[in-house]
Amino acid sequence: MVSSWKILNQVLDCSKPKVVGILNLTPDSFSDGGQYIQPKKALVHAEEMVEEGADILDLGAESTRPGAQEVLLEEEWQRLYPVLKTIRPRLKLPISIDTQKGEIARRALEEGADIINDVSGGSDTQLLKAVQKSGAGLVLMHRRGKAFNMMEHAYYDHLYEEVLLELKASLQKALAWEIDLQNICLDPGFGFAKTTSQNWELFGKIKEMRLSLQRPLWVGVSRKRMIKAQVGEDLEQIEAASVQAALEAAKQGASFLRVHAVGKTRQALKRL
Repeated sequence: MVSSWKILNQVLDCSKPKVVGILNLTPDSFSDGGQYIQPKKALVHAEEMVEEGADILDLGAESTRPGAQEVLLEEEWQRLYPVLKTIRPRLKLPISIDTQKGEIARRALEEGADIINDVSGGSDTQLLKAVQKSGAGLVLMHRRGKAFNMMEHAYYDHLYEEVLLELKASLQKALAWEIDLQNICLDPGFGFAKTTSQNWELFGKIKEMRLSLQRPLWVGVSRKRMIKAQVGEDLEQIEAASVQAALEAAKQGASFLRVHAVGKTRQALKRL
């Protein structure tokens, strides 16, 4: 079992699950859009998540929810840059940038980001080039299509096998760009080009997937539609179910848990 992940000049121990705090910088995120666009508010929230036990912060300036339209490069950068510039000097933990654009990745890495979280699975070769040049960590997520049309691609004859093959193809593409295998983490892409039932079917295969891929797995289900489909729209129930799902993912061997409720997730992990 793979027990480490290399990002820049450090190696993260994956023998115990790590908590990735979500910092959305979008005005239209399905969960907390618009709350942390201002750098000062973003810094306060980032510091709160660090205090609660976040191991990594994941900053995203483009909504990738189903149906979302792509944001122009400069608009995404104008959302991201002021926040990254504000929090990077103040926080020592690794910072991940959730983007699918190579130019955003390049700029963010130059500004001190440690990880690129690519929801497109390596579709932009300039992103792979930027990661290779920097030695940053790379998360490759499974997705078909783009945010605005991905649910049109949620058709599988053999869900697990097809997702596995497509993740392996993304991995091979990154390796072809001479990104070190030790720098790559993989994400099954819960909520992306998958129906609710498909998401839960795949969720039950996390352990099997990690054994097959032999890479650390990055799992994000917090507050997603697959959670709401089970518990409804009550915020407390959504939060509780999200924390429980993160705990179950960790039990199956997920290495990185991308969550909104950092403190509650950290407390739940003590039960492992």
